[in-house]
Amino acid sequence: MITSDDVLAFWLDEVGPKGWYAKDDALDETIRTRFGDALQGLMGGRFGLWLTYPSGALAYIILADQFPRNMFREDPRAFASDEVARAAAKQAIHRGWDLKIDAPARQFFYMPLMHAENLCDQDRCVRLFKERMPESDNNLLHARVHREVIRNFGRFPYRNAALSRRTTEPEQGFLDNGGYAEILRDLQADVAA
Repeated sequence: MITSDDVLAFWLDEVGPKGWYAKDDALDETIRTRFGDALQGLMGGRFGLWLTYPSGALAYIILADQFPRNMFREDPRAFASDEVARAAAKQAIHRGWDLKIDAPARQFFYMPLMHAENLCDQDRCVRLFKERMPESDNNLLHARVHREVIRNFGRFPYRNAALSRRTTEPEQGFLDNGGYAEILRDLQADVAA
């Protein structure tokens, strides 16, 4: 049976910061193979005890929020556990458990908020990165980009195909004109100015 320590050792030590946001088919397959059953178990109600201590909550959130994005790229299952991850993250943050975990691992408490198609969660994510990880300019910048997309559209247009949602004309214009990368460039220019 997978333990919270197994999740953390894999994600924080084996994969590490260089692999966290890289698209890597081999890594995706490794996560599917090693943690696919664990994700299914989590969605079936297992691993609730992990939510009773800080490092366990972190492992739960990584399993529910990060791993599906690797396991199921361009597939609706990538987002199927988002609500579970967000609820766990909010509970852990409320308890101050995020502050018991050192950076850079602490960021994974905030990622479910960054992934939310909800402006209140996006605002909270930006605030948390600014207040609780001020040394992490790159995470704060990406949190602001995510928030800007939600401000403009109320959802992430680049998820539309995977979620079988109709893309609106403004969303298509956004996607055709650089999408996320364009907002990132604009915000980077604002910071540099």
